[in-house]
Amino acid sequence: MAQLRLGFWQRVAVMLVIPVMTALTSKTWLRQDRVPATGPVILVPNHVSHFDPLVVAHYIFRSGRWPRFLGKASVWKVPVIGFLLTKTRQIPVERGSVEAVKSLDTLVEALRAGGAVVIYPEGTTTRHPDLWPMRGKTGAARLALLTGAPVVPIANWGAQSIFDPRTNKLKLRRSHVTVTTGEPVDLSRWAGLDPTRAVLDEMTEKIMLDVRDLLGEIRDGEAPALYDRPARRATTSEEAP
Repeated sequence: MAQLRLGFWQRVAVMLVIPVMTALTSKTWLRQDRVPATGPVILVPNHVSHFDPLVVAHYIFRSGRWPRFLGKASVWKVPVIGFLLTKTRQIPVERGSVEAVKSLDTLVEALRAGGAVVIYPEGTTTRHPDLWPMRGKTGAARLALLTGAPVVPIANWGAQSIFDPRTNKLKLRRSHVTVTTGEPVDLSRWAGLDPTRAVLDEMTEKIMLDVRDLLGEIRDGEAPALYDRPARRATTSEEAP
């Protein structure tokens, strides 16, 4: 990992997280070479468990990049965890607020500096009964239009054995996790277009279909149609990344 220059708190995070991941997971890591070694990249994983950010972060880190996750701002309010997230350059977002615009600006800055940012397009753990991907939110598509950075899909499976969002049960047992990376999503047909709702929806559909198909490869099963998320109350605010 010589190519990664880590600050003090990043090294602290690595020392805290890696032993936990070693104890709790056995791993099948595929196609790490598809994580770009340098330059800006938007990494878009599926979301099967509240534990899978650690699984994905471990994989990306061992692929030679420092991941900067976009996450719900409420997590930053948790003592110690919020402090570490800030110090390790993770990015909070208040959905449906003016602060969401600031988060987008931070993401743009991170990409222009050559960073690797991680956005869960689903916005939350999937509600599909069998944990297949849902339709996504448009933040990753909007960021791709703004920056021209490649969007690279990641699929992970197995973290739900440790924490299953369907039952909200935590089982601290050693579990097998699989992570793989796909080719960059082909978004060339939308390059240079204005970020209208129609354009962003089409791009997001393409992103989520690539993520879904990638997950199908490691689950060795036929992937169903993207799941329509349960309806929520309408809001007049702009959608956050």
